[in-house]
Amino acid sequence: MNKNRVIVAMSGGVDSSVAAALLHKQGYEVIGITMKTWGFMEVGGAPKHESGCCSLDAIFDAKNVANKFNIPHYTVDFTAAFEKTVIENFVDEYLHGRTPNPCVVCNRKIKWEELLLKADSLDAFFVATGHYAKIDYNQTTDRYCIINAKDGGKDQTYALWGLTQDSLRRTLFPLADFTKEEIRKLAAEYALKTANKPDSQEICFVADNNYERFLRERTPDLMKNISGGDLIYKGEKVGEHRGIPFYTIGQRRGLGVAVGKPVYVKNIDYDSNIIEIGDKVDLDEELLIAEDVNYVSVDNLNAGDIVTAKIRYSDRGSPAQIIRADDKNFSLKFISPKTAVTPGQSVVLYDSEGYLLAGGIIGKRK
Repeated sequence: MNKNRVIVAMSGGVDSSVAAALLHKQGYEVIGITMKTWGFMEVGGAPKHESGCCSLDAIFDAKNVANKFNIPHYTVDFTAAFEKTVIENFVDEYLHGRTPNPCVVCNRKIKWEELLLKADSLDAFFVATGHYAKIDYNQTTDRYCIINAKDGGKDQTYALWGLTQDSLRRTLFPLADFTKEEIRKLAAEYALKTANKPDSQEICFVADNNYERFLRERTPDLMKNISGGDLIYKGEKVGEHRGIPFYTIGQRRGLGVAVGKPVYVKNIDYDSNIIEIGDKVDLDEELLIAEDVNYVSVDNLNAGDIVTAKIRYSDRGSPAQIIRADDKNFSLKFISPKTAVTPGQSVVLYDSEGYLLAGGIIGKRK
């Protein structure tokens, strides 16, 4: 397989555009791939002018950059795989009272597993993306490691914890040692059309950011059976909810009840169709269990290990101690209580040097 040939996932944004440009200038034989994973006709919520990833604008922007450097560019249809592995998981998790992170699933199953299959067909050894993350190989442990990027504010390692060792072995992250500001400057220097293109903020296939609209349209019959459950505050019924998929741990707005002070979603019980609300202090948790664990920079964790745990993308991380760990699950205790630990979200563990140790899906709350 050709180790000088690299497939670059080009979303039509500034980051992937510069990633392709940098690799081209470094002498790699670059092939640009834009992944078509969904369409507005299928997911709804289309704005008046379609933009964002998978839109025609995004495809044309990626092709424009590729043409500038005489890079071959192809648009590949991954919609069937994306529907089965990402969208179906997203809907199922919400219907069961959990709050998913579809980017984690997409990264592992689509942006790497599917893209690597495409790389195989094109005799390309490497795949590359515009993620802000760094890869290192540890000869002592014989493992590929993920490390925080230079730009801490843009670091995207949190969403990459699911990548396997085989995927990392064939991955390049050209933006690892750049800040976002530096990338925009490079894009301007290269006169790229995407230089000033704004970053996407929402889940890509819910372009209007209206999860309730999306879920109702996807599962209209099921929605009739999951609304009208009890809202419980301090053991007493204070109202009825609209359906458990429309609530998440820590939510304050849109509860539809008044108890004389701010209250928050504390617990979502799918089996009994009950949502429990409480005061802000009731959101504090000490213990966490993670499922579907993937080890990255290490091949195991030990009871007593002190790590930094992030429970959401914007989380700065908190010190925690490992209680128990095996190849599928781990449990930990936060040194200080953590607010709004949310089942379905990812918990990602780092060491003091910024190495991503492992990650998993937050399971039942204790």
